[in-house]
Amino acid sequence: MPSRTVTVGSRVGLHARPAALIAEAVGQAGVPVTLATAGGNPVDAGSPLMIMTLGAKQGAEVVVSSDDQATLDRIADLVAQDLDAR
Repeated sequence: MPSRTVTVGSRVGLHARPAALIAEAVGQAGVPVTLATAGGNPVDAGSPLMIMTLGAKQGAEVVVSSDDQATLDRIADLVAQDLDAR
């Protein structure tokens, strides 16, 4: 499965608001996407609760994986943004 490593951009990491926005985008895409921290197990990026279990803080590296390149790029870009500033 293709993947891309990105740095979490949200000031307080992937907590409730960023996780909800990312999960919503995954749901709209309609294709499976996973997120994982270094050495961690991948989680379903369509679930805000699963995203929050990563415990990824600002500056942490997260691996975004999906078989759909456009969706992978879109979700990776969201992870890299400061979603708290929206």
